[in-house]
Amino acid sequence: MSDVVAIQELVQKQHALKQEIAKVIVGQDEVVHQIILSVFAGGHALLVGVPGLAKTLMVNTISQALGLDFKRIQFTPDLMPSDILGSEILDENRHFKFIMGPVFTNILLADEINRTPPKTQAALLEAMQERAVTVAGHQYTLDLPYFVLATQNPIEQEGTYPLPEAQLDRFMFAIKLDYPSFQEEINVVKATTSNFKPEVNALFSAQEIIDFQYVIRKIPVADNVIEYAVTLVSKTRPDNPLATDFVKTYIDWGAGPRASQNLILAAKTNAALNGKFSPDIEDVQAVAIGILRHRIVKNYKADAEGITEETIIKKLL
Repeated sequence: MSDVVAIQELVQKQHALKQEIAKVIVGQDEVVHQIILSVFAGGHALLVGVPGLAKTLMVNTISQALGLDFKRIQFTPDLMPSDILGSEILDENRHFKFIMGPVFTNILLADEINRTPPKTQAALLEAMQERAVTVAGHQYTLDLPYFVLATQNPIEQEGTYPLPEAQLDRFMFAIKLDYPSFQEEINVVKATTSNFKPEVNALFSAQEIIDFQYVIRKIPVADNVIEYAVTLVSKTRPDNPLATDFVKTYIDWGAGPRASQNLILAAKTNAALNGKFSPDIEDVQAVAIGILRHRIVKNYKADAEGITEETIIKKLL
C-alpha cells in the first residue's frame, strides 16, 4: 500500500474509531482526539481531572475500539514495583521463573498514578521510554504497540504524590478533562441509568496500528515548521535569549528537547488524521498546549497571580 493510500485509509478509520468511542463516551471530543493523536504518534498520554469524569471508562473504550490488549493497575500508596513489573518465583523444580506483571500488555491504564510514591512510579520509566522491562538483571521486551495512558487527580487533592519531572516528560500529552456541559451531563445520565449496554467493535489490529505509526514517521516536514517548533520550545526557557520578559517573570524551568520532538511527531499525526501529507505551522499550534502544559514549571509569582500554564503557552503562540 502506498503512503498516500495509507493516509487516506487512516482518515476514514479514525472517523469510524471516533464514532465507535462516541457510543460510550458523551462529548469530550478534544480529549478523545488527543488520545488518538498520541496512539498513532506512538506516545503516552496523561489524563488530568477530578474523579468521576469517566477517565477510566474512556481508556477502556478506546482500547476496545483499537482491538488491543488492555490491563489496568490501580495505583495505591502501598503498591510495589513488582506489582507492576512482575517478579521471580521458585517453581516446583527449584528454578527461578519470571511471572509477568500487568505492564506486559498493549495499553496499560495507570489509574490515579499520583496516588503511589515515586519509587513505584519510577517502575514505569523504562517501559515508557525503552518499551522494555528489566527484572533481576534480565531485560524483557514489551509487545508493540505499547502505550501508557495514565490518569491523575489534581495535585492539590489529599494523599497524592507529585509525578517526578523525568516521568512527566515521558508523557507526550497531558490532557485536561473538564466537567461536561449541562446537555452532555443529561445525555450521560440517560445513557448510564438504563440497562442498555452499547457494543464497542474492534476496528484495528496491533499490526495495522504499527503500520500507520510507520507511515506517519515517514511524513516529510518543511524546515520552517521544525524551526517554528524548536523556537516555540526555546521560548519557554527563562535563560534562553529568545525568552520574553513574561516567561522570565513567571517560569522557573522550560521544556526540554523531548518537547520539540513530540511537537513535530504530533503535528505529523494531526496532519495525517486531517488527510494532509505534510504538517504546517497550524498543526504545531494545534497540539502545542497538550504537549507543553506539563513541561513548564511556573514559579510562585505565577501561582500568586493565578497565571496558568495554558495562559503562558497561548501568549507564546
